[in-house]
Amino acid sequence: MATTHELTGEQIAFAIENREFGDDVLLSNRCVAVVLSQSWCPQWMMVSRWLDKLPDEADIDIYISVYDRKDYYQEFMHFKETVFDNREVPYIRYYRDGKLFKETNYTSKDFFLKSFGM
Repeated sequence: MATTHELTGEQIAFAIENREFGDDVLLSNRCVAVVLSQSWCPQWMMVSRWLDKLPDEADIDIYISVYDRKDYYQEFMHFKETVFDNREVPYIRYYRDGKLFKETNYTSKDFFLKSFGM
């Protein structure tokens, strides 16, 4: 079953300091997605709707940060745009067994699930 988590300030700080999320995120499940967005984004609103409706057999841990509403907004946006080299939202990072294997921006539910072989 897909499980959704909100990234904590500590997890964001770890990513900024280490240029990647920690094992507590990346190894929480065989399949992990990190979704980063801003609240105003219409594509984020569409993605957030289907993230809540993934099939029960979708065994994915999903970590989300809608970072424009956080104290770390400016620092994290700069990090995302320079280190992750992505200026669009939503931005999705796909991990399997703790290793990054794909990055996308706006995507469909079907493409998201197929990315994990589901």
